Amino acid sequence: MRVGITLACSECKQRNYSTTKDKKKHTEKMEVKKYCKFCNTHTVHREIK
Repeated sequence: MRVGITLACSECKQRNYSTTKDKKKHTEKMEVKKYCKFCNTHTVHREIK
């Protein structure tokens, strides 16, 4: 079962990306290092509700 999630920057808390993940395989919150256009650098983006 795939669900839609939103990724927010850990530095500025802006919601930059939206994607999907499989809840059965990945039960923990997703963390990805991606580019934040507000911070103008690569930062860790975490899954939010």
